[in-house]
Amino acid sequence: MDVLNEVKQLLASQLQLDQQLAAANENTPLLGAIPEFDSMAVVSVITALEEHFGFMVDDDEISAEVFETLGSLTQFVQQKL
Repeated sequence: MDVLNEVKQLLASQLQLDQQLAAANENTPLLGAIPEFDSMAVVSVITALEEHFGFMVDDDEISAEVFETLGSLTQFVQQKL
């Protein structure tokens, strides 16, 4: 499975939005576009990404740009791997 699909499945699981994210692609907007994706959800997604992929995210690495789209989040994960 490629990283994009892994990130998409993890997001769908964390936000409980399996149906809404089924057709998501790298251009799908996240932060500000999905009501369930609030600041608390960002924290849980970061924790899930760290556990799933085995890396650590520093506080200064977290920005709105990272969570702008599914593609930007996937790029961030790929850079951490």
